[in-house]
Amino acid sequence: MGAFDKIKSGLPGMDELLNYIRMGDNVVWSVADLEDFKFFAIPFAKQAIRDGRNLIYMRFADHEPLLTPRPGLKICEFDPDKGFEAFTVDIHDRITEEGKDAFYVFDSLSSLQSVWYTDLMMGNFFRVTCPYLFQLDTVAYFPLLRGRHSFEAVARIRDTTQLLLDVYRSGRIYLHPLKVWNRYSTKMFLPHSCSLQQGEEYRFETVDGGVAMSRYYQLVEEEEEKNQDQNYDSHDRFFSLAKLDYQRGIFGGETERQIIESTLTKDRRLQEMIRKYFRPRDYFQLRDRMVGSGSLGGKACGMLLARKIIHTELPEYRKYFEPHDSFYIGSDVFYTYIVSNNCWETRIGQRTEEGYFTKAEALKDALLSGTFPPDIREKFRTLLEYFGQSPIIVRSSSFLEDGFGNAFAGKYESVFCVNQGSPEERMEAFETAVRTVYASTMDISALEYRKQRGLQHSDEQMAVLVQRVSGSYHGELFFPAAAGVGYSYSSYRWNKYMDPAAGLLRIVAGLGTRAVDRPDHDYPRLANLDRPAVPMQNSVADRHRFSQRIMDVLDTEKNELTETEIDSMLENLPLWYKKAVMERDYEAEAALKRMNRPRQVWFTTCQGLLENREFTELMQKMLKTLDRVYGNPVDIEYTVNLDEQGEFVVNLLQCRPLYTGGRGTVTEIPELPEKNVFFRLKDSAMGSSVKEKIDVVVQIDARAYYEYPYALKPQAAEAVGAINTYYKGKKKHILLMTPGRVGTSSPELGVPVSFAQISGFCGICEVSDNRAGYMPELSYGSHMFQDLVEAGIFYCALWGDERTVQYNEAFFGDLENLFPVICPERKELAKMVRVSDPEDLWYWNNEQTGETVCGILHERIG
Repeated sequence: MGAFDKIKSGLPGMDELLNYIRMGDNVVWSVADLEDFKFFAIPFAKQAIRDGRNLIYMRFADHEPLLTPRPGLKICEFDPDKGFEAFTVDIHDRITEEGKDAFYVFDSLSSLQSVWYTDLMMGNFFRVTCPYLFQLDTVAYFPLLRGRHSFEAVARIRDTTQLLLDVYRSGRIYLHPLKVWNRYSTKMFLPHSCSLQQGEEYRFETVDGGVAMSRYYQLVEEEEEKNQDQNYDSHDRFFSLAKLDYQRGIFGGETERQIIESTLTKDRRLQEMIRKYFRPRDYFQLRDRMVGSGSLGGKACGMLLARKIIHTELPEYRKYFEPHDSFYIGSDVFYTYIVSNNCWETRIGQRTEEGYFTKAEALKDALLSGTFPPDIREKFRTLLEYFGQSPIIVRSSSFLEDGFGNAFAGKYESVFCVNQGSPEERMEAFETAVRTVYASTMDISALEYRKQRGLQHSDEQMAVLVQRVSGSYHGELFFPAAAGVGYSYSSYRWNKYMDPAAGLLRIVAGLGTRAVDRPDHDYPRLANLDRPAVPMQNSVADRHRFSQRIMDVLDTEKNELTETEIDSMLENLPLWYKKAVMERDYEAEAALKRMNRPRQVWFTTCQGLLENREFTELMQKMLKTLDRVYGNPVDIEYTVNLDEQGEFVVNLLQCRPLYTGGRGTVTEIPELPEKNVFFRLKDSAMGSSVKEKIDVVVQIDARAYYEYPYALKPQAAEAVGAINTYYKGKKKHILLMTPGRVGTSSPELGVPVSFAQISGFCGICEVSDNRAGYMPELSYGSHMFQDLVEAGIFYCALWGDERTVQYNEAFFGDLENLFPVICPERKELAKMVRVSDPEDLWYWNNEQTGETVCGILHERIG
């Protein structure tokens, strides 16, 4: 049939009134009871079957079926509990499969509000489904329970549908067309009624007499008195009623369950902890600081829960903790943004197997260029007025982020807003930051991470956590005294006497970005909390060499996040601060004095802070407490602020379960003859004990990489990515031997691979090379390292010192280099990249003894 062709509805009188339902029509029936909808839906279904139509009943609600099984009717079932995106995609896929000219009856749209807790997402579902049905020239009936939804949600539906019809019942059936697209008659939009005693020959008469009109509007008025306040979304109405009940001393378990499910988390383990540590007022306080509806996301939930745990379990330390005044942009705003900017079709395409990576860039561009709805922008403005000109950070907080087993460490963006300038400029910067977080859901590394963990089809709405940046002003620069990450369990021991369960801090002066990223030309301080003041290096010269040289700060004059050389800041930093985070290099000072160039030489290690027993004991107790309550190791992000009197406060910014692998296990390493050993290490690997067969070894020659043109060095990373792609799905265990720092952003320090380019490798080994100046950095605690741990990728380093007991770089020299076969278009890299497939090669690491060996297990000839 053609678009807009007339069809029979099964009620001739209604066909006459509406000038027929047409192909392409979506018909929304606003009813008080679903029985009133069935009055129209059942004749429609019977007529469609008589006419030989392809009739489908879309069943997804827990109400009684609207249609019963019968010949000629398909019943397709869907589960809205899967989440908005997964459910909507399932509906979209079924509509695609049924094709053009299909007829549909949907379950009640109002049931989606009950499952998703918000009118907003129900409206979003209709806004993306209705146009697709129209495009395929279908006819679809949708019931909507009147008076249950906000005026705004109903307006969205009205603006999208072709027909919106009000139905009332009181002895007679009343039908009042509110919208009939592309049809008109002089009395079409008046109320009409028909007797319920006329069988299937119902005739609708116009309600146009004074008495009849009066009775009709009296019926409407009586029903409106029973309706909920439609000025607010159902989510807001629910919280308002819950708060009123609480003020009357009533707060039931079902109310708490709905709040936790809709706002905080669906993870059962986290829910149990939230019920234990949260009080009703905590739920209402966080709702008051939300923009939009939906979930706060994993990062915000983890932060709030950790703070409540510490507040409850360690009351004696409360004076050391900064309060927080964060805001949250609910996850529903993310999909509303996608829908309102007409990105849904692109999103659907990206969800397919073939479009998962190929359409990601187009969707990312669309997310970066969209506009926010006016009501959301007004709430943004209120948020910014609250913070004034205080610097803030806009952080990702997705559905899946920071939960058990899925940290998403560093996968999504966080954006600092220095928050200077006019209100309009600050608003523009803030909206750009939120867009950047949204767009980061389409970053290749994030997509690869999700796919690798089987999460590519999971609902992953992006909420946003907005936090005040903790710190102090030093002239035009703003930064905390120190910041970093902490771990309740450390699988990296650089000293055999260290206790992995004591916890570990990775700490830097200034903003903590240098602690979670892999800083170039720089070294964060690692401190095991059983001996926090003991440095990794023995000599002052080595401590200076492997110290922090750059500080990340917010420049309020330039209105940007910037890197500043610490030496250039020394004159403007107070002495008490320097003593807390820096040390003097008296050996270097003596040498300068001998050269008649006397000056003080400071280097940054946070030594003074780590010698503060109050601070380190607090951090250890906090980590142990969270570990105990979670029943799992955790990692945290924190800032520390100090004053001249030595007082300090800690701001707990983030907490999530930490995956450590099989900790505390022992792997027996066999005695291999020297000729069978590729490398043997001591105290130079991170992670748990492991024994793993190696099928393929990828070696990047340090000298060849060093001599390769600087601008072309990223080609080495691309080659690694191509090898990763080549072996994907082949179930090969691949070891990468790479010079310097893996994943660095500075090609002169190592190969700048992304996680997506190494996601298929089983092991990474960083190789030092004094000839080319490459130096590994065992960056425990960085996002890159957490990626490797979660993916089960072992990690070690070959140093040019006593830690490398044995290393035979030419071990595979007699084997064919497979790189030209794998990457024939990159033959110019064949002298740099070697790919070998040795037989019976194994990797062993014993966490307890610190021994690591990679070698041939069977007797090697030669």
